[in-house]
Amino acid sequence: MIYSPPYDNSKSYSPKIPKGIRGAPRFLCGLELGRPHVVPRWAVYVDGKIYYDGSPETRHAQNIALNPHVTVNLESGDHVIILEGTSGPAGKPTAELDGKLVDAYRKKYAQVGYSPQSGQWDNGGLYMFTPRQCIAWTSFTENPTKFTFDE
Repeated sequence: MIYSPPYDNSKSYSPKIPKGIRGAPRFLCGLELGRPHVVPRWAVYVDGKIYYDGSPETRHAQNIALNPHVTVNLESGDHVIILEGTSGPAGKPTAELDGKLVDAYRKKYAQVGYSPQSGQWDNGGLYMFTPRQCIAWTSFTENPTKFTFDE
């Protein structure tokens, strides 16, 4: 990770970011194509990427097909994680990735009735967000941090 000044990273919130992303029940995914569009998403963090699913017919999917640059943030205003990056169709996952995704989704969302099946995304409907930059804090005056992800 590459840190950007003027942030004091001695108190950095960055080590907590993967945990915050993994544990978040929902994310807000925002993009702009003529007008801003924000949509809540159930998502999982697997192998350094955020995966979410949905119909390719939704406004969100149509917009990212035209402009893949999006922001993703937690719903919380107290434990802030704002990610900028790109999103797009993930394609058919490998058997290994499919297993990891199914396990992560079930662990996170089974209690609210969502348990995807293996092979569910073989014909599409799985999207992958690749973060490029992060801004985060739990106390803006004490531990704001900003960094970019290695490509």
